[in-house]
Amino acid sequence: MSILPKNWRVVAKNLAIVIPITLFLVLIMLYGLFNSFKNVLLIMLNIPLSLVGGVFALALFKENFSIPSSIGFIALFGIALTDGLVLISRFEHLRAKGLELRQAVIEGCASKLRPVLMTTITTALGLLPLVITTGTGSEVQRPLAIVVIGGLVSSTLLTLIVIPTLYESLAAKTPNR
Repeated sequence: MSILPKNWRVVAKNLAIVIPITLFLVLIMLYGLFNSFKNVLLIMLNIPLSLVGGVFALALFKENFSIPSSIGFIALFGIALTDGLVLISRFEHLRAKGLELRQAVIEGCASKLRPVLMTTITTALGLLPLVITTGTGSEVQRPLAIVVIGGLVSSTLLTLIVIPTLYESLAAKTPNR
């Protein structure tokens, strides 16, 4: 007997439509905030960075990709985008205050390390009981929690290393600053 609902294919098709539309709307809103495709693309880079950890965690726990895990990916993408937004907006704020590029990146990372880590740690600790439970409902909760925790680990580590490095590299090539 399958644990998936009878209409799981319809749900999967709907997710295949809704997720790209949602990402496009997020892209438009981010562009409205920064007026810079470079910054928008840096923030959107958090999606594949978090995807790596979510997929790896599913494989590590021998879980299949399912509707609950796809919902976990949606939640994960929201958290990852927020972390990138916090970091890039801090860099932009510090540069607008007149700091040199390298100093803005260093101070931005130092000042936003705690908020990014707090988001990751509190979310992961909150979902940890769902990963270790085996009772009723765990077949739905477990894949969702595994995806979010695994994705948060990779996204946080890579966000704090890759995004600042790329930001500095791309901003150094931009002649207007």
